[in-house]
Amino acid sequence: MRIPFKLLILALLSGLCWAQRPLTVMTHDSFSVSTDVITAFTEETGIEVRFLAAGDAGEVVNRAILSKGRPLADLLYGIDNNLIARAIDQEIFEPYKSPLLSKVDPSYRFDPEGFVTPIDVGFVNFNLDKAYFEASALPLPQDITDLTLAAYRGLTVVENPASSSPGLAFMLATIARFGENRPYSWLDFWAELRDNELLVTDGWTEAYYTAFSLYGGDRPVVLSYASSPAAEVIFASEPLDSAPTSNLLCTKCVYQQIEAVGILAGTDRRQAAERFIDFMLDKRFQEDIPTNMFVYPVSLDAALPAEFRFGALPSKEQVASLDPRAVENHQLRWLDEWTQVVLQGRDPDEIR
Repeated sequence: MRIPFKLLILALLSGLCWAQRPLTVMTHDSFSVSTDVITAFTEETGIEVRFLAAGDAGEVVNRAILSKGRPLADLLYGIDNNLIARAIDQEIFEPYKSPLLSKVDPSYRFDPEGFVTPIDVGFVNFNLDKAYFEASALPLPQDITDLTLAAYRGLTVVENPASSSPGLAFMLATIARFGENRPYSWLDFWAELRDNELLVTDGWTEAYYTAFSLYGGDRPVVLSYASSPAAEVIFASEPLDSAPTSNLLCTKCVYQQIEAVGILAGTDRRQAAERFIDFMLDKRFQEDIPTNMFVYPVSLDAALPAEFRFGALPSKEQVASLDPRAVENHQLRWLDEWTQVVLQGRDPDEIR
């Protein structure tokens, strides 16, 4: 059967356009990368990249699950160590192990099967307004249990774990630190913090830029990130020799969030997706991460901006972690228990 010449040309053009369509990366709303970095990738590979912001990390994973089999994108960036169990159960990723994984700190490789590739890491912890404590002649707290003492009454603000990523991360840190069934459990800690006039906000912006004393609020202890002191120096209106804030780092009071990228099952741009993952692990992309998203690169080859010396990194002993499967299985119950104790004022013994 002879195909009409016009139909043949149309078919060829259609195939060419499909082959050259942009590589689509679904991301959370906080994703940011320098334009010149992406331009360099396109110039080197001929692959155009399009980013599709799809809400917070949980929403991004949910959208990928709902569109399973007919993916809205070729790659998903922003899944973290708390969400991986659900994604693997739903089989939304195709495994890929980049040759550049050899340059990634082994402690950040949380998926041995290779369904996702670690790209960056952030640390959730309390930030302290140094000037407030100096003016008040009050020692900087050394441990999160200090925040339950009378001397620190009414000084702490956290984000609600039901509506905030750092809020959820810190709730998980307290579960890892204090456990569920010990004589002094995680709920006992939260009850004491509540009774010490804890303030809870819906999100990080309200906590940091409204309640935090550095910006005119009355709370000198705010739940934020290990990189926040560096951000204060970078965005200062005048050059600073030191950061106005410091990190409260103590044993198992910092929660580590490792963000990763994965190839969505069903993509027809597998090779291009692999090349972009390799690019994301390359030194140029890795060194672009800190000043765009204020998290840390995972590559051992990547250097940090000079200002990041103001935000001390936690040690392994200070980092709390939970099994992703436990988070997947118990997160809703934990959130309900937290709400009952912290927002509704119930005694932990009533709900254990």
